[in-house]
Amino acid sequence: MQEVNNFLIFIDSFIGSATWFPYALLGTGLFFTIYLKFPQIRFFKHALRIVSGKFDRSDLPGDTSHFQALATALSGTVGTGNIAGVAFAIHLGGPAALFWMLITAVLGMCTKFVEVALSHKYRTKLDDGSMAGGPMYYMRNATFKLRGKKVNLKWLAAIFAFATVLSSFGTGSLPQINSISSTLLATFGLDQMITGAVLAVLLGLVIIGGIKRIAAVTSKLVPGMAIIYFIGAFAVIFYNAENIIPSLIAIFGDIFTGSAATGGFIGANLAFAFNRGVNRGLFSNEAGQGSAPIAHASAKANEPLSEGMVAILEPFIDTIIICTVTGLVLLSSGVWNQKHINQFEYSEIELLSKQFTEDNPEHVQKIYNHLNDEEKLARYSGAIEVENGKITNTNEFTFIHARSFADSVTIYKNEGLLVDELFTGSINIQNGNISDDTPLKIIGQSLVHSSPLTALAFNQGYFGDWGQYIVAIGLLLFAFSTAISWSYYGDRAMTYLFGTKSVVYYRIVYVVAFFFASFQDTTIIWTLSAITIALMTIPNLIGIIWLRKDMKNTIRDYGDFFEKNFPGEKHPKFK
Repeated sequence: MQEVNNFLIFIDSFIGSATWFPYALLGTGLFFTIYLKFPQIRFFKHALRIVSGKFDRSDLPGDTSHFQALATALSGTVGTGNIAGVAFAIHLGGPAALFWMLITAVLGMCTKFVEVALSHKYRTKLDDGSMAGGPMYYMRNATFKLRGKKVNLKWLAAIFAFATVLSSFGTGSLPQINSISSTLLATFGLDQMITGAVLAVLLGLVIIGGIKRIAAVTSKLVPGMAIIYFIGAFAVIFYNAENIIPSLIAIFGDIFTGSAATGGFIGANLAFAFNRGVNRGLFSNEAGQGSAPIAHASAKANEPLSEGMVAILEPFIDTIIICTVTGLVLLSSGVWNQKHINQFEYSEIELLSKQFTEDNPEHVQKIYNHLNDEEKLARYSGAIEVENGKITNTNEFTFIHARSFADSVTIYKNEGLLVDELFTGSINIQNGNISDDTPLKIIGQSLVHSSPLTALAFNQGYFGDWGQYIVAIGLLLFAFSTAISWSYYGDRAMTYLFGTKSVVYYRIVYVVAFFFASFQDTTIIWTLSAITIALMTIPNLIGIIWLRKDMKNTIRDYGDFFEKNFPGEKHPKFK
């Protein structure tokens, strides 16, 4: 597993985790914000009026209402990114990473406005009567002049559609069920394989019904799960009210330096906090990824810009509101930089040559440099000697897990026994990683991340240990609805590439992969997710920049339409 994860990390280093990627994402949002004169601010109030149904008409072309399209798109974005993703970002980059998540959302409001409007403008009616849209359709259908000839981006559309199929697994299927099963295991002790099997059956029953059933389910799930989650979140924030101001200072105080070491958190430099914050922000609200335009293409409307305005609300709700609340829960509760007893993931274990201690500032600085890729330390190769579960040669190496010094490590045989048996023997280590095939279970104290960290934070409020159940239920609803919506994105991409007959095969593979991901390594799932998100985002950013003039004309056309059809209504300046 460690070798697989290392290979995926190597691939990701050239795309999603590359230095240029967050600049490309934020740069596109900043460009359109200036080019279109801050539409996320100008049109915000108008967007609220549209989604309220004020301008809805039943006879318009499409399959869903504005609200149902928003709910479907939100159900695709509001998921593990809000519960597990924020915790993962803070774990990797510290509180400063949350600031960069918020910046991604502010600029992402404009990016999503553009991609959804273009998608709606160039959507297509399929043979079965349903509407299909998304970046692949505006890349193919929008034409422009190049050296006197009319051309399109059909080649880029095919690349995007293929990347969407991959990302439907990397964003919608694998990380969602993995987070659900991990949380239910930690909270209720439910076997991950059983969780995966039950939810895979339910997923299959829902997605067979297509977009109308998906919209009906998600439009009911989204408001309900939001209420449950907010009740639990504010129960923690208000319980730890004295930590709210220090938490805000931590978020905004170190945005240009990175987050300093505190507690078990060794610290993160600016580059690490910036990169992880932007990446987790993208995973959370998907602005620029090109996914939400596929859901919005089904909305009933005869003017594309109206649906683009509805999309402005998504990053605002998803990241600026929900992720900020989650971040305040994590920081005010104090659990984010504390070590907790947990079962170690092999892919997060790293053994370094020589013994470094946490109470030595010089040693901590060296580990900080190593983890932030500033100055790498030598990795340990040799053996771990264990007697009755305890390591006897700790003076030969430093045990790192989840970017923290590992304490109180106990090693058990992992043979499926009802009662774990303490391990005695040697464990082979190669270049800092466990290379022994002996099945082991390693328990110890270290930092934790993702949904288990959020569950711990929710226990630090008025509900006490009952808070973790709110996270478990909330994550179940959030993540399951995300998996439902992403199945639709994937089948639209399959329809574009191979026709409607290919969808049934895609859905079978989607459900099967959903099951198997429930009991796979969490870190590998997140790394794979980062790769697929980037592969989908890059062609979409190229496409919307290429069609920037088309977008400006679309705003002008909507202004003419609105003034003609709603002469007595107040509206923002469209020109």
